[in-house]
Amino acid sequence: MCKYRFITIEGNIGAGKTTLAHLLSKSLNARLVLEEFAENPFLEKFYQNPDQYAFSVELFFMAERFKQMKNLVNQQDLFQHVTISDYLFTKCLLFAKVNLPDDEFRLYQKLFEILHQQLVQPDLLIYLHAPVQTLQENIRKRNRSFEQNIKDDYLFNIQQTYTHYIKQHNVKTLYVDASQADFLGNELHIETILDALNKEYPEGQHYLTFP
Repeated sequence: MCKYRFITIEGNIGAGKTTLAHLLSKSLNARLVLEEFAENPFLEKFYQNPDQYAFSVELFFMAERFKQMKNLVNQQDLFQHVTISDYLFTKCLLFAKVNLPDDEFRLYQKLFEILHQQLVQPDLLIYLHAPVQTLQENIRKRNRSFEQNIKDDYLFNIQQTYTHYIKQHNVKTLYVDASQADFLGNELHIETILDALNKEYPEGQHYLTFP
């Protein structure tokens, strides 16, 4: 039986967040909250011209994520059933830190802090860690046109920002080595995650590898 009511899955671009979220929600009969990235009208423009569209893309993402997460606060069954989300609201701040110049980031951070304190925080974060080469392979396979020119350095910066945040804030995290993960093709990998969710973890990072 799952020990956690609200579980968030995070990781770099192409790490397998949404795939794992779908599979866990099915196994746990959990409510599923997915990021609606395709609704962001600035996303493709950002990849084409990041300097011009970075603030717009990040502000839109934050507004949409807040709207989704705010709904969880207003729904009482959050405290009766398991909820699985494929993003952490703090993702807003982490991507903004990488993408925005300092002055815009300071403004963005002020807005983020106002919104963040109104939201329910997850009981457990599942962080999928994979090397940049694996991420690039996954990005090519899913074949979203606007992602195909993402640079290795960008993925590495995102990775470093995530891991620094998790360690600095001592977030209760199941830190999963996803370098060889095959959630769709290998049932044992899903079972390993499900078994881990039956355990109570203290604050901090707890590392999980697949047999």
